[in-house]
Amino acid sequence: MTSSSATLPLPSGARPSRLPDLVLLLITVVWGGTFLAVQTALQWAGPFGFVALRFGVAGALALLLSWRQLRGLTRAELRAGVLMGAVLCGSYGLQTMGLGLIASSKSAFLTALYVPLVPLIMLLLFRRPPPLAAWLGIAVAFGGLVLLSDPRGLEWSFGLGEALTLAGAAMIALEICLLGRYAGGCEPRRMAVVQLLTVALLATLLMLATGEAAPQPTPGLIGCVLGLGLATTLIQVAMNWAQQTVPATRATLIYAMEPVWGGLVGWLAGEPLTVPALCGAALIVASVLVAELGKRRA
Repeated sequence: MTSSSATLPLPSGARPSRLPDLVLLLITVVWGGTFLAVQTALQWAGPFGFVALRFGVAGALALLLSWRQLRGLTRAELRAGVLMGAVLCGSYGLQTMGLGLIASSKSAFLTALYVPLVPLIMLLLFRRPPPLAAWLGIAVAFGGLVLLSDPRGLEWSFGLGEALTLAGAAMIALEICLLGRYAGGCEPRRMAVVQLLTVALLATLLMLATGEAAPQPTPGLIGCVLGLGLATTLIQVAMNWAQQTVPATRATLIYAMEPVWGGLVGWLAGEPLTVPALCGAALIVASVLVAELGKRRA
């Protein structure tokens, strides 16, 4: 579907399609399911090398699937794709560097701050204040993410690791906002090619700049990279298409479902599921319902 068809006004009295919402929800399922694959792949590759391989494969697949559409690539799509690719790579890089300095539980807690940052960025940069129902949903979702990250016993000092992780969370929020801002005027597949290849190029430069060891070409790594590369291609194209019509704040609530699926996959793999995590998952699900009910009442 092209961007022009996705942004046509609805006839009077017509109900908007739920398909974009369902597509974003499916994306969170895939994200949650890839968590173990990423952990496995990092046995044979450093974080930047793995990101470079994953997004390089994803960009190559997107290029093969969309080479006909690339003939119509516009300057606006190129600029938007490079900008969002740089922001996406920045979020990965900052979060990865921060994770090397602080505990993973603290990283998860600080990263969850991207949820309340999205409506603030939309308000400050684009002068688009979310409705009250969206603010309520965001607050409930953030509470759920806090419980999922289980911050009990964390050391509340603030240093370089915390600052890098917070910057990464801000980058995640910025990418969601930029996608909501530019997706409506771009063809999803063309923009995805530019985004993915930009991330691969920048991650390669970061790997070289930090002196990270080259990935080990083991069968396990190759399998993970190919599988995750395909998933990343489908995810990025789907996000570009769905956020043509789904507002950034609503998309954020749906994206917050990702750790719920990740926790479920971990539980199926034998990891314990705590009471706070269950309560957090319930709050995240409730946040979508809160926003939806508030929207219908309005």
